[in-house]
Amino acid sequence: MKSPGLDSTETNFLVRSLDAKITPQQYQRLPKTPLYFILDNLRSAFNVGSIFRLSDILRVKGLFLCGTTATPPHLKLTKTSMGAVDYVPWKRFEHTGEAIRFLKDRSIPVWAAETMSGAISLPDARFPREVGLVLGNEALGVGKEALSLCDAAIEIPVYGFKNSMNVAAACAVLGYAFIERNGAPDR
Repeated sequence: MKSPGLDSTETNFLVRSLDAKITPQQYQRLPKTPLYFILDNLRSAFNVGSIFRLSDILRVKGLFLCGTTATPPHLKLTKTSMGAVDYVPWKRFEHTGEAIRFLKDRSIPVWAAETMSGAISLPDARFPREVGLVLGNEALGVGKEALSLCDAAIEIPVYGFKNSMNVAAACAVLGYAFIERNGAPDR
């Protein structure tokens, strides 16, 4: 039996909902998830664009782009973000340590997402009410200087050959875990 809305090639399907009809100014007034993503020298503009989309979906308070991380306007980033760059509050920092200090000066704890000894395993994590999460370079992880400034480290358990996952995927896992434990923003 054929599924409603799908053809045999599964390329023609019904979209459940369309993007919200909201201006960037209206969006900025919506309640935000008390979560900040700090991107430490990410190499892939596609990953940064994906994280912009995720940051919009989760309605995070801020996205901090540090070091060599691509920033708008950037063709690959903008294309992958599908317009989210116009909605997500973001800030550029020359060095990741500056972004960490920016949050800590506002009494917001900062955790590194890193597979390392002493890291809190995600299933055991009790997130603070508000937190910044540092996500590292796809090849090298979070830099040593940034790690030394963080209050804690959190790791996503892995069970296969590789000891890490794509940075945008890790960002999604951590972002949804934060919302699951601390609650979603009001609609």
